[in-house]
Order: sequence, then structure tokens, then C-alpha cells
Amino acid sequence: MRKPGARLRIGALCLLGAFATTELPAHAQSYPSRPIKMIVPFPAGGPLDIVARGVGDKLTASLKQNVIVENRPGAAGNLGSDLVVKSAPDGYTLLMVLNTTLTVNPALYKTMPFDSQRDLKPISILTSNSQMLVVHPSVPVNSVKEFVAFASKETVSYAHAGHGSPGHLVMEYFRLKAGFKANPVPYKGNAPLVNDLIAGHIKVGFVATAGVLPHVSAGRLRGLAISSVSRSQLAPNIPTVAESGYPDFNVETYFVLAAPAGLPDPIAAVLEREVQNALKAPQLQARLRKIDLLPVGMTGAQAKARIKADLELWAGVVKAANMRIE
Repeated sequence: MRKPGARLRIGALCLLGAFATTELPAHAQSYPSRPIKMIVPFPAGGPLDIVARGVGDKLTASLKQNVIVENRPGAAGNLGSDLVVKSAPDGYTLLMVLNTTLTVNPALYKTMPFDSQRDLKPISILTSNSQMLVVHPSVPVNSVKEFVAFASKETVSYAHAGHGSPGHLVMEYFRLKAGFKANPVPYKGNAPLVNDLIAGHIKVGFVATAGVLPHVSAGRLRGLAISSVSRSQLAPNIPTVAESGYPDFNVETYFVLAAPAGLPDPIAAVLEREVQNALKAPQLQARLRKIDLLPVGMTGAQAKARIKADLELWAGVVKAANMRIE
């Protein structure tokens, strides 16, 4: 039989344990108590920036604290991402980033300032979008099958918006799977690239669907296939690469919200929930769909698994295509 003093000590320890287990949820309940900074490591005005500001406005309303978007471009997203990695893991500095910064750059660059799996905690994948394989009308092909046959007979040159850009990656991955050779021709952004495609100075490329679709609709370019596993909502009549003989082909550009590693799970849960709610807003969904951004709203766990899988995929592609930047 325990003495009364022993029972009191045990009761006190149990009470302390109860307080310890409720400390983080209580902390999460008071979060946020000041403005949140959302770092976008790319220039203002692009699709990533549009998503950051649209979701940021919704979070400002739901969390009752301002979400301030700050653009910190440089080094293909590495610069701004590293700033977030080095910040306190308290939920007041977040990263809105293009997937390639986390999944391609580690293979592309000889040195990285951070480890995308170890140093960041994914909160959600917010949106995804596709690339369209387009050719100039003078190219005598009307399908992926015909294009591969054409490219197998003579080496084609294709346009992309810079080393490691989505168009560069998708085409290298596709040519490796399809077994043809191609010469990459880099451009400083999509605008001059599309202008040269229309003029016929360069005749092939994978380009963001929303940016190239008006020219496909007008007949200035011919759309052959969509890179994602599902057809684009903007171009439902154009088949996917997967439908065209490469059933496991699925390449998307997607946007990730992340925080420094060490962010307490209850705070991550608050952000995950509010982001998913934000993406359900009809007005925001309509705005995103106009630029071919499909609202996704993955959980943090799903985002982590997707990033890990894509890290492995692109490490193989970068090595096989000899794309590494020394």
C-alpha cells in the first residue's frame, strides 16, 4: 500500500505530464500572433508569385494576421530557399517554391546550400500544371508517334527557357524514354522562345500549356501532347504523352509550401488545414484555372513523398542526360 506522500508525488508527476503533452497544441492555438513572411525565390509576376499572393490573401483572412509575400530570386530558387532554411522554425517564415528547386537542383548543381529533404518541412503541394509538346506547322508530324519517328531519323533542335527549366527537363526525360537524340537551345525566358517557335527559327519545344495555347488555337503552332498524366483543362482535345504510347510518363510543374525543418507538427497542421481551405475558394480556383494551374492541396505527408520520388527521378535524368552544372 502506497503512503499518502507517494500518491501525491505520483499525482503531481501525472499532472506535469499532462501539461507537457498539451503544451504544443496550446502553442498552436495561439499561432499566429504576428505577421507571417512568405518567401518566393523567383521574380514577381509569374505563376508562382500569383499563387503565393492569392493563397496569402486567403491565409491573411483566415489566420487574422498579415501574410507578407517577399520575392527573393536567384540561383534557380536556391537563394531564397536558403534564407528560409536558416530562419527560425516557428511558422513565421514560409517558403513558396517551384518543385524543381527541391527536386532537380540537388542533382543539377555540384554544391547546394541546403538539403531539400533534411532542412525543409513540406506543408502542402498547392497546384500543378503541365507542359505542351509543340512544333512549328512546317514540321510534318501530327502526333507523338509521328514526332518520335521523325526525331529518330534526324536530330532535332528544341527550345527551352534555360538550363534546368521545366521545358528542358521534360524534353530530356522524354527523349531518353523515346530513344531519340535532340539538341537543346537555351533562351532567356519563355517570351523570346515562343516568338522564335512561331517564326520557325526553332521548331520544337515543351512549353507551359497556358502560355502556348493561344498560338496553338490560332494555328501558329501545333500541339502534340501534354506532359501530365491528365489532359489539360485548357486543352482537353490534346492527348497526353502517357496516352500516346508512354503510359508511365507524368511530368508536372508544381508549387510547394514549406517551412524550416523543426516546425512543430501542430503549427504545420494549422497551416496545412488553412491552405487546403484557401484552395477550395471558388474565386481563387477560377483564377488559377485560367492560367492552367490545377488546385491540388496535398497534405504535408503526401508532398514529402512526392518530393522524395521526384528527387530520385530527376537524379537519374540529369545523370543520363549529362545536365549537371559543375
